[in-house]
Amino acid sequence: MTKAYLRTPALHILTRSELADIVLAPADAIGLVEDAYRSFADGASRCPTKLMMPLPDDRRDAVSYSMLGYDGALQHLGFKTSYRQGSDSAEKYYTTISLYDDTTGLPFAFMDCHRVGGTRTPATTAIIAKHCAKADARSALMIGTGAQGLNTLPYLLTAMPQLQTLRFFGTHPEGIRATQEVFLSYFPERRIERVDDVPAAVAEADIVVVASGRAAHPKVQTAWLKPGGLLISVASKGVESGALREADYAVATNTGQLGVTGKRLAGPDGAPRIDAELPDIVSGLKASRHTQSDRVFAFSSGMIITDIPIAHALATRAIAAGRGRRIELWS
Repeated sequence: MTKAYLRTPALHILTRSELADIVLAPADAIGLVEDAYRSFADGASRCPTKLMMPLPDDRRDAVSYSMLGYDGALQHLGFKTSYRQGSDSAEKYYTTISLYDDTTGLPFAFMDCHRVGGTRTPATTAIIAKHCAKADARSALMIGTGAQGLNTLPYLLTAMPQLQTLRFFGTHPEGIRATQEVFLSYFPERRIERVDDVPAAVAEADIVVVASGRAAHPKVQTAWLKPGGLLISVASKGVESGALREADYAVATNTGQLGVTGKRLAGPDGAPRIDAELPDIVSGLKASRHTQSDRVFAFSSGMIITDIPIAHALATRAIAAGRGRRIELWS
């Protein structure tokens, strides 16, 4: 009976609250995402370009997209969907991911993707910084204190323990407080500094991460960077159009997805020029910059091949803890 039970097609349904306190250390998350990039560069994984569709009703601002991918290391297939009513609002934002085990041919999990994105995104940022920052980078600035930026600084410091100065800009009291609390929970012996003058702070930092939504600051320009600086845009509206074109060296997690979600960064002609994709940099197939004095721009767009291992790790831990429900959807 037990074997038949396990062979019955079913999904483990996991809610946001059931995943919220599952422990996945930053170093583990970074390792999973980095391995996913290597697997993709080696040809073992698949990740078609994100499908994004604006809704036809001009009276309502909304965005919807989906991603399909295969993680060759885990041998899991993933489907991710997202819908948000109001492109600048988090109040009506719903994202899910489904996992299917290709070794057994059975479905595995259906889960809220909020925690997955909140883990995968800073891991990707940390990996970009680790590989693309200049060799003697010692300072980092994070702009934005929303969900996309909350874990940025602790993940950066995990990947680059040589960083000495960590600063951030934010305007929302709750986000500012949460940013400080999250950082101290990981690094209680370290401190982060809040800044008010964004252009001046950008000019002083070796690594600048822009993760702001509705930017309450001057839009960041690549030209503000000091020689050797790295500017990472986490699909941010806080970066000036043409920032990619102004860079000495341009990096993207995926060129196809940049063409879907980041066209404005290429400048008036809308034609992006990418020198290297992150998976190839991580695998050593491409350089991360020409010289140590290059001003590097990196566009970070989520790839489902990095969502899959994070989702799988969270799901297996949650299921082992007795959480979720097993639904035989096809019965």
